[in-house]
Amino acid sequence: MAKLSTEDVLKLARLARIELTDEEAEEFTGEFDAILGYVEKLQQVDVEGLEPTTQVNGLTNVRRLDEIKDYGYKSADLLKGVPDVQDDQIKVNRMVG
Repeated sequence: MAKLSTEDVLKLARLARIELTDEEAEEFTGEFDAILGYVEKLQQVDVEGLEPTTQVNGLTNVRRLDEIKDYGYKSADLLKGVPDVQDDQIKVNRMVG
């Protein structure tokens, strides 16, 4: 099992720009060791022959087709009440400086 030292935790903290006291580094060393131990257990699980599970409720394809629907309106009619139009699109004030 991979063991992290307190120096390893302090190095990780520096890379993440997190300030840790020596007591906090000691505490996190134990927590990281527990997490890494659990990850090692997960890596030992035999998953040979198992299909990936993306969902568990039996739905097959819940997406709709991406198709254009004609609602009987012309874009010019929809743009009549808009304050400012440019190239058949609604013109808005710039949002990003």
